[in-house]
Amino acid sequence: MTPFEGLYRRRCKSSIVWFKVSEAELLGPDLVYQAMEEVKLIEERLKMAQSRQKSYTDVRQRDLELEVIDWVFLQVSPMKDCMGDPSWVVPIDSITAKNGLTYEEVPVAILGRQVCKLRNKEVASVKVLWRSQKVVEATWEAEEDMKSRYPHLFEESQRYR
Repeated sequence: MTPFEGLYRRRCKSSIVWFKVSEAELLGPDLVYQAMEEVKLIEERLKMAQSRQKSYTDVRQRDLELEVIDWVFLQVSPMKDCMGDPSWVVPIDSITAKNGLTYEEVPVAILGRQVCKLRNKEVASVKVLWRSQKVVEATWEAEEDMKSRYPHLFEESQRYR
């Protein structure tokens, strides 16, 4: 019994072969020619559908024109779970933008530590909780880099050990 028969309780029938393997005969080039013609027909229909969809999209698409002084808001959502959750909204007063419209995320706490062993060396990493993120969004950063940039975090984490 094949897996298909076990799952659907009937024999698998494809558009090319409608008989049991034991009943198979050499049908010649006619069967191959028929299959090739069907594939060509399918390809043509797919091209027509793609062309139709492209024409719909092209009609609705418009060029975006911006001035040098215009401000734009970019929405970046790397994961689907963070869309629509009001707790992710950061008050605009808490963000201080620099001249290049960038801001620096502030780390709040060190949540964990791990050491990755490579062939010739060991790399220490710490799990950092950032200001406007949840615990799930904490990232692993190089320990040496974090110690040099934020030494106060390591003083706090030493108290609790």
